[in-house]
This record gives sequence, structure tokens and C-alpha cells, in this order.
Amino acid sequence: MEIGESPEPVLAHGTVIVQVRAVALNHLDLWVRRGIPGLTLDLPHIGGSEAAGEIAEVGPGVTGWAAGDRVVLNPSLWCGECDFCSAGEESLCRRFMVLGEHVQGAAAERVRVPEQNLYRIPDSLSFVEAAATPLVFQTAWRALISRAGLSEGEVLLVTGASGGVSTAAIQIGKLLGATVIGVTSGADNSARVTELGADFVIDRSADDFRTAVKAATDGGKVDVILDSVGEDVWPDLIRCLDNNGRIVTYGATTGPGASLDLRHVFWKQLQVIGSTMASKAEFESVMKHVTSGELHAVVHDTWNLTRIADAHRELRAGCSASWCSYREAVSRQVRRSTRARPPGPGRAPGRWWLRGGRGAGVFGGRATCGHRERGPRSRSSH
Repeated sequence: MEIGESPEPVLAHGTVIVQVRAVALNHLDLWVRRGIPGLTLDLPHIGGSEAAGEIAEVGPGVTGWAAGDRVVLNPSLWCGECDFCSAGEESLCRRFMVLGEHVQGAAAERVRVPEQNLYRIPDSLSFVEAAATPLVFQTAWRALISRAGLSEGEVLLVTGASGGVSTAAIQIGKLLGATVIGVTSGADNSARVTELGADFVIDRSADDFRTAVKAATDGGKVDVILDSVGEDVWPDLIRCLDNNGRIVTYGATTGPGASLDLRHVFWKQLQVIGSTMASKAEFESVMKHVTSGELHAVVHDTWNLTRIADAHRELRAGCSASWCSYREAVSRQVRRSTRARPPGPGRAPGRWWLRGGRGAGVFGGRATCGHRERGPRSRSSH
């Protein structure tokens, strides 16, 4: 990662430019840096999927929004034309993308987004907390409500319970009237999960998992499991599901090759469900609970944008939440011209470095910073 400058975003029909005040770091940022199979990016790439700020400029065709409006960004991007979009299932869009993953993201001073991706936030919600909500809360909301159909009185088990989506899921589970079991590791994380409202907490570093689940449910079973851990835990998870139980997967941190005993699946009539992000309506539904104060983000720490590399290192090492929120560095625009220069002695072959100024932006990736454009530039995170 390197600090640098990037071209100013340019307005297009139906878009706005947002002055970013806070952007949240998610595990997705780490995966994009490592490289996702099948994902090809133009480098330098600007990361950052979750952000909040103020509208700086409004493009042609935009109605109902004005400069200065406080907003949080929906990181989901959809075509609005395919059969799934027409049915209101935007997260199933045939051209679905995520801000900061498939396209340039919001870890910058300014970002251009479609009007449809804006959600208004009140003065009572800080930019930092707002930035840490959109991806994690919409993912948990869709997974539990639309996909699993979690209802009052059911037992919900959440793995990786100190992570971002999981901390959202614990709160949503309690909001729905479910009994919530959080699975995490370590005394500190266990205490945080308890503070969030989990009815029972299982510390996998200290407890026998299946014994602890039986104790938490009085020997009974679990109705719904929300999992992002993946292959390391699936054999145990499948066994603790009750008849007609549902397991929803939205990630595979420990690997994608989960073992599944089909005899348990067909005999207990289990449902194995995948879930990714959310529809526009689902996003707006959960954000109403966030802006009303019923649900809240768990912010591990805040950083200046110039220290984004430190934030990435801390997240990679394992912080208590699956993201760290860090503040945008400065409010003014940087308009210094920046030139690319080829690698010299001591620099990696095939890599270009950006020269010029004290700009704050992080140019990540394995290969070339191919910018040779001139003109207005702003600080950004690549």
C-alpha cells in the first residue's frame, strides 16, 4: 500500500459526488488485496466499501438531494434492468457488483456514486458509526430475515460472533425475539459478545463446542445458524441443527471446502442457504433501525486515512470486530499534479510508483500504478 493522489471523480447523469468523512475497513478489503479468483481490477485500485459523508456535488437528473446532505452509502451496485432487479432482488442482479471490490471504492476524500445508493442519516448518527453499518447490517438482515426466516422464540447460533456481520446479527436476532448463542474465541471477545446481548457465549478456545451447545439449549437443538467461518466448523454445525434447521453461509474464512454429511441433511430435512448482501428494500429496512438507535455498529478503533496500512495490519492480525473504522484525513482537496515514474533500484519489477506531495491515498496491489493522467486530483485509498 502506498499513499498517493488520484484523479477527481467526475459527475455523470444520475450520480452525486460525496465528500467522505469516514470509511470502514472490512475483511473484504483484505481479500481484494490478496486477490479474489476471477476478479480482475484496474490498478491502482481504491478500496473501501462502507462510507458516510456529505454530498458535495449533484449531477444532472438527480432529484431530492442537495449539497450538504448527510448520507451513508449502500455499497451494492446493480443494473436495474435484469429480471432479478425488476423483481426487487437487486443482490441477485446478473451484473451485481460491490463498491470497493469490483469498482473503485470510497477510501478517498471524494467518491462518485449513483443516486440510488444514498441513504439519508440524521445529525444524531456520527459519520464514523454510520460508515461502519451498511455492508454488515444489510448482510445480516437479509441472511436472517429473508433467507433463514428467523422468528420469535427460535434459537440462533452465530459463529465468529465478534466480527462485523456477526455483531449485527446478534442485535437483529434479539430484535426479533430469538435466543442468541454467540461463538467466538478468547475471554475479551466473549465479554464483548455478552455486552451485545447474546444469551449464551461459547468460547471455542476453552469450551467443547457440542457440549456447550447442548448446555445452552438444555439438550435441545439450534434452529438457525449464521456462519462465515467455513470448513473448519461445518461438521459440528450440521450436527447441532434441529429438524427443519437452517444454516446460512455468507463467507468462508477458514476455507471453502466444507464437509457435509448428506444423511443429516435429508433425514432432518435441513436447509443449506447462501446469502450475499441485500436488496435495496432490505438495506433501507435495516437502516431505519440503525438511524432510530435500535441497532448500532461496533467500532473497534478510528484511524486517520494516512494510517490505513496500519489499520489493515491490525485487522489482518485479528481485531475484535471484522472491520476498523478510520477517519478521512483532511477536508480540503489536493490538486497537485502527480507523475508516475518507473521502478528503479530497490523497487519491485513491473511496479510503478506515484510521486508527488504528501497525498493520502493507498495504492495497493501487485502491479502497475498505470495513471499518467493530469488534472485535478484528490486524496484516495488504493
